[in-house]
Amino acid sequence: MSITNEDVNAISKDAVVVVVGLGKIGLPLAVQYAQHGHRVIGCDTNPQVVSAVNKGKSHILEEPLLEEGVADVVACGLLSATSDTAEAVRQARIVVVIVPVAVNARHEIVFDNIDRATEAIGAGLQPGTLVIYETTLPVGATSGRLARQLERHSRLTAGRDFLLAFSPERVSSGSIFRDLRLYPKVVGGIDKRSTVAAVAFYRSVLDAEIITMASADDAEFVKLIETTYRDVNIALANELAHYADAHGLDTMAAIAAANSQPYSHIHTPGVGVGGHCIPVYPYFLLAGDLPQPVLTLPRSARAINDAMAEYAVQRVEAITGSLAGRAVLMLGVSYRGDVRETAFTSARLLQDALLAHGASVYVDDPLFEEAELRAEGYIPYGRDKSGPYGCDKSGSHETREEICAIILQANHRAYQSFDFSQFPHCKVVLDGRMALDRQKIEALGMRYVCIGRPDMDGQVVQGGEK
Repeated sequence: MSITNEDVNAISKDAVVVVVGLGKIGLPLAVQYAQHGHRVIGCDTNPQVVSAVNKGKSHILEEPLLEEGVADVVACGLLSATSDTAEAVRQARIVVVIVPVAVNARHEIVFDNIDRATEAIGAGLQPGTLVIYETTLPVGATSGRLARQLERHSRLTAGRDFLLAFSPERVSSGSIFRDLRLYPKVVGGIDKRSTVAAVAFYRSVLDAEIITMASADDAEFVKLIETTYRDVNIALANELAHYADAHGLDTMAAIAAANSQPYSHIHTPGVGVGGHCIPVYPYFLLAGDLPQPVLTLPRSARAINDAMAEYAVQRVEAITGSLAGRAVLMLGVSYRGDVRETAFTSARLLQDALLAHGASVYVDDPLFEEAELRAEGYIPYGRDKSGPYGCDKSGSHETREEICAIILQANHRAYQSFDFSQFPHCKVVLDGRMALDRQKIEALGMRYVCIGRPDMDGQVVQGGEK
């Protein structure tokens, strides 16, 4: 049965919406749609997530307004959850997919999760349904790979029997509901009717501006441009920081002055780039056989940003001497300050660089339990009863006196009151996020180092030597 124009016009009215993937973004989206009057069925492969949502509880505790939002819409009967995606899709007029696609250690795209989700959606897909992918994808994935999978498992034809569109999520953890209000929604379908239906749906659940693209491919391209721009921009800032370090200049003062001109928008240098997006999605652009010299700048930017961990360790060794056999404390394993998430965190690269230099690496992160840190492959620095950042003598923990260097990797608010005085033999604190109080650290007799900012004595750093 082919979709009529009347079907397209009515598709968002009082429709049951299925959200596939109830993670950090999927669950807030489900709440957003339910708050705008849709009955929403959330699907997730984790039975604990499903059980929690059906009890009106959020398994994500760091997102403002989410816990109360889940409780309210579940109590009103507007949100439920299931692990049976195919059955949920059979009841839906609209399916929104937010299942992660990532890259592996070889920077190859891993489609496994979204392939399985798409297979389940196809098994339950009914004629007249609108399917929207919000997961960031390589260009052509919606209209190609995923469309073919949906058609194969449903025996329906995309564009004729069901509608298909792409609309990238553009939100950040910790501000999702705000971002849904403020950021324009980019939408592109595989054909005109798919685009019209997707736009109508988003107008029913969002107050933000809708930007319509010519195709799903164009909409996919938009998200990759956004994230790659940020990666390239940060790489430029890091290159400028290298230059500043070599000449005793203050990168941040210079960047702030440069950015006072309205066409300059330079970002901030640091010890690395982490998260689900920025270090991952440039590889979506770089996938496949590209004619040279296409996209050489994003490729170089990825290498520059990943190399900042090694550069930071070299800066530390310029002060401490060889780190072989010595203990270093890393503050924060999250990819971003005050976000309880380690996806592609630069803490991993920093730890690898320290280990390659022979250091013993210990970590602290107040957002994680010690068992969680160990499960992630870190050695937690013990916390004693006297305060959150102490160290006990149990197990394999080093004593405070053995720490020779401290590196701030994640700018958690808790580190603003960190007691550096408990490390009497620490020679240097490297502020990887330009977030600490330099005077307080130097008052303790420790060297304060910040990538892209000169030492207080104005000496020039050349090749790791002063």
